[in-house]
Amino acid sequence: MTLLVACGLTREAAIIRRVGVIPIAGGGDPARLEALLEDAIATFGPFSGVVSSGVAGGLDPALRPGDVVIGTLAASGSGDDRESTLVQALCARLPGAHFGTIAGSDTIAATLDQKRALRSSTGAIAVDMESHIAARVAARHALPFAIIRAISDGADHVLPPAALVGMKPDGGMALGKVLASLARRPTQLRALIRTGRDAGRSFSALSRSWAALGDVEGEERDRA
Repeated sequence: MTLLVACGLTREAAIIRRVGVIPIAGGGDPARLEALLEDAIATFGPFSGVVSSGVAGGLDPALRPGDVVIGTLAASGSGDDRESTLVQALCARLPGAHFGTIAGSDTIAATLDQKRALRSSTGAIAVDMESHIAARVAARHALPFAIIRAISDGADHVLPPAALVGMKPDGGMALGKVLASLARRPTQLRALIRTGRDAGRSFSALSRSWAALGDVEGEERDRA
């Protein structure tokens, strides 16, 4: 199975790349991500499917940082797409993951009101900034699509301003902007520490998930 994987951060891409699939980090720019995915399909295809992966914000209050979610893109209202072969394969390989639809957004859902509004309008259990772009590219090329994400901030967590400026256009860490934001508003330090701690849990869960997926793919290749 040769997968093309859309993500936002270079840190996510480094985790995903270890198992031999091709990750594309969009850096929070929808147009850039779409163009990079199209270039990858033209250059490295054919692919057996497109996956959106990385960290995500929780919309379902039951989800905690470090929980893994698998599903498809949320449209208007909730849905259930367990019939997707790619989604089924991911669920089978990661039986501890939560299943549901995931919302895509061009901007970070940082406040409680934003998260509640998305939950109400889409029925989604989580939100990220790449899945809607990756789903559109997959549909354009008639490729199976699935989402695997790790929750970074729960539905009850308001992201501090410093967390909203932490990504460079290439998906790297904008440490200077984070420190500048913290200097302007030092009262956000406690929330920023919590955000970093929760993000660490998310990245660890994402790493374990892709390691498990890579082990299974390796076994399948050995049997072939």
